[in-house]
Amino acid sequence: MTQAAATADRADAYSIPLDRINVADPALFRDNMMWPYFERLRKEDPVHYCNDSQYGPYWSVTRFKDIMSVETNHKVFSSASRSGGITIMDNNAAASLPMFIAMDPPKHDVQRKTVTPIVAPENLAKLEGLIRQRTQNALDALPVGETFNWVERVSINLTAQMLATLFGFPFEDRTKLTHWSDVTTCELGTCGVETEEQRIKEIQECGAYMTKLFNERANSDPQPDLLSMLAHSENTRNMSPEEFMGNMVLLIVGGNDTTRNSMSGGLLALNENPEDTASCARTRH
Repeated sequence: MTQAAATADRADAYSIPLDRINVADPALFRDNMMWPYFERLRKEDPVHYCNDSQYGPYWSVTRFKDIMSVETNHKVFSSASRSGGITIMDNNAAASLPMFIAMDPPKHDVQRKTVTPIVAPENLAKLEGLIRQRTQNALDALPVGETFNWVERVSINLTAQMLATLFGFPFEDRTKLTHWSDVTTCELGTCGVETEEQRIKEIQECGAYMTKLFNERANSDPQPDLLSMLAHSENTRNMSPEEFMGNMVLLIVGGNDTTRNSMSGGLLALNENPEDTASCARTRH
């Protein structure tokens, strides 16, 4: 973004009436225009009420200390799905399912503890060789001297492979995990999802597939994958169908969305800041 464009974005953010600021507008993030809006809210209205958005009314808290107060005071600010959960997408049935990120202690703590070992340092160390090999294969397969889609060829490709490994999911069906993640979080009219009924149908198909795998793990010896961990833990083996589906959605989206976006956004950031790219290269050598 040029300095002139940044100045224009900042002027727009400060000219709009305060009560019309909607920092949930996806276009702000798509166009990298959100920063001056957050800056203004922190200065003028750090606990901001947006009455009109595509998701309905919502509150946004933009100062660090206030955010930490909300995050750590579970008696006052609930994450439970029955109290609104952790998303402003009230019209999205998949994102509103009960899941451990949308629970309060102590239930949140015991369910999260069940799956934490999958990303513990000792388990990641065991996967290091596989991760490196798959990354090398993906990069070696990229075309030279022609334009290609990094998100599809690298970010989505690698994420789907590792997510299938962490779940113990059939490798040949790994693209289903990417699809289900997209279906859960996308706006209607994108990702091939036109109606909320269609979204629900796709998530139900996800639930049926994952339930079959879960039952297979429950009837087998414990294995070091997410489904087996959930199936053999006394805290999660008897989840209700809705809670099971909510946790599947959470783990699929959490494992897919954050990783592929980090790989894509990281490359974009290095491309836009060549001095940092050079610094990384010097550090590596």
